[in-house]
Amino acid sequence: MDDRVRKRLFITLLACSLLFLVFVFSFAWWLVAKQYLFVNQIILTLALMFFILLFLIAGAGIFFLVFSLWRAQNYRILNTYIHKTIDFLFPLALTIGQWLGFEKDRIKNSYIQVSNQLVKIARPQISPENILILAPHCLQRVQCPHKITVDVNNCRGCGLCPVGDLLTLSREKGTQLVIATGGTFARKFVKERKPQAIVAIACERDLTSGMQDVDKIPVIGVVNERPEVPCHNTRVNLCEVERAINYFIQGGEV
Repeated sequence: MDDRVRKRLFITLLACSLLFLVFVFSFAWWLVAKQYLFVNQIILTLALMFFILLFLIAGAGIFFLVFSLWRAQNYRILNTYIHKTIDFLFPLALTIGQWLGFEKDRIKNSYIQVSNQLVKIARPQISPENILILAPHCLQRVQCPHKITVDVNNCRGCGLCPVGDLLTLSREKGTQLVIATGGTFARKFVKERKPQAIVAIACERDLTSGMQDVDKIPVIGVVNERPEVPCHNTRVNLCEVERAINYFIQGGEV
């Protein structure tokens, strides 16, 4: 599926979320306004003022998001504002998307594409040693006896899983590489290594939560491939990983 189509899905769901909030508030207003009590009128007035402010803030956030993506231009002063708007509306957008029949992973994939594009238009230039490749342990073949979560250099490079190729790529580029067994360890590695940029490999669920956790660090997410079952002998497109690394190193599209 074209990346533009995938990004449009999440942006459309953000707009739908905002419209849904308008509908809910309007319905609640109608129920309370019917009672004609003075106290109700005060509450309604305050609630209306708050909701209008919330609507304008969230609506402007969506507008600036679309404008930034359309112009392919980073507006640093708006970055935090845009990300806060996305984080605020994301749970509702996910729920509405599922109501409309979209799979949860498809919606999260669209979110990842939007987040990646926001990072790309910022064009951060990072030295290789400050780039962290954060990969999941499910890339390692289940039968492998070597503990790479303790030290990725324990990988023997047998070629039966992508870890050896990732390690080779990391050495060639001069980046850091860690293998995490879950979100807790991923956050621990980020805290210890203090990277200036992250190339994260994971499923849609883990990428989404991880990107939201480290919103102050530029992250390009690469969704892993699951030819068998989730969290079991997964694969990754090494070309996408290399492209993300080169993007950070060169500070622009490659």
